[in-house]
Amino acid sequence: MITAIVLVKADVARIPEVAEAIAAIDGVSEVYSVTGEFDLVAMVRVRAHDELADVIPGRLNKLDGIVDTETHIAFRTYSQHDLEAAFALGLPDAD
Repeated sequence: MITAIVLVKADVARIPEVAEAIAAIDGVSEVYSVTGEFDLVAMVRVRAHDELADVIPGRLNKLDGIVDTETHIAFRTYSQHDLEAAFALGLPDAD
């Protein structure tokens, strides 16, 4: 799985609609409204690098209301949630 973090500057008057439009794109797993220089952060998860071109410049960057984007590709995940899922056997917890 390839993860890209896309920082999005949006037309301030259209942030909620832009966020919803981004979230509806296949390959986008989450969209966060954030403080700071950027308005939104979109998490893109795809199986192959080629798919990033379809999702980010092919669809996301073309949405009305997007002013600018900056994309970062993740090398490795250190999330405790992901580690637990990777080692889970699907057995119920023993109480």
